[in-house]
Amino acid sequence: MGNLLAYVFGLLSLVIVIPSQIPLLGWGNWLALPIIVIGIVFGALSSRDGGRNFCLIVLLIAVVRLSLGGGLF
Repeated sequence: MGNLLAYVFGLLSLVIVIPSQIPLLGWGNWLALPIIVIGIVFGALSSRDGGRNFCLIVLLIAVVRLSLGGGLF
């Protein structure tokens, strides 16, 4: 059940992160970060790790975009 919830939170955050790659929409990555963390927590509590890994990939995309845009540091 936790793996499925992790996938759902990962897909929800991916829907937010993909349009946030466009310039001037980087604030969407900040909106997606808490959702991604919730997905990672549900994935970590699950016996399988596919949902957690998916959320970690989405997190990597969001963090790289934030660091390239100067919004992280």
